[in-house]
Amino acid sequence: MKLLHIVAFLLVVIGAINWGLVGLANYNLVEMLFGSVSGLVQLVYVLVGASGVVLLVTHKGDCKICSKM
Repeated sequence: MKLLHIVAFLLVVIGAINWGLVGLANYNLVEMLFGSVSGLVQLVYVLVGASGVVLLVTHKGDCKICSKM
């Protein structure tokens, strides 16, 4: 379960950085890295979204601060 948490966290961070770059500079890092392989770009977006759901569901158990609430 720890590996799933680490992978999900990294994908969410990558997604957040990508959205920040899109908002600030209209620069999409994912599309720049994977180019015209739209299936791969879509897969990255799905994995980032799924990672967000995983963190949402497991956050309270994984977070030391939230688990005390």
